[in-house]
Amino acid sequence: MDRVLLTTVGSERLWQELEHLKHEKRPRVIEAIAEARAHGDLSENAEYHAAREQQGFIEGRIGELEDKLSRAEVIDSAKLDPGGKVVFSARVKLWEEAGNREVSYQIVGELEADIDQGLISHSSPLALALLGKMEGDEVEVDAPGGIQRYEVLSVGYGNN
Repeated sequence: MDRVLLTTVGSERLWQELEHLKHEKRPRVIEAIAEARAHGDLSENAEYHAAREQQGFIEGRIGELEDKLSRAEVIDSAKLDPGGKVVFSARVKLWEEAGNREVSYQIVGELEADIDQGLISHSSPLALALLGKMEGDEVEVDAPGGIQRYEVLSVGYGNN
């Protein structure tokens, strides 16, 4: 069984999502199915089919979360002392050569990744290139648009 890496914040967020799905969304959709059944002929009942589809999504997500969380290894970056190196859960400020701008990312588990929030998966090409680097190091990433170059401006831990 493969382990699933999570930050402490990511773990908490996923446990909250699981609780929300189990104790709020699941009961609501069961109620919606019962209500739709009460309307009669199920073969032409759009409300019933929509509720059943939503139930399938909810049950699938519950199963996925239970599986992943049972295999989770939570890394608390506040307890790390990596000596300035980029490690899992580190926050990294970079100078992006192509965009001529500063960008910030936190390296997180695949379940937590959200590029719009600056959260990149530890298995992404950029994160793989950054792991083990320190402030002042430069990295090159083979991206779909060509080679991207970055300079590590700072590495931070904690408050993940």
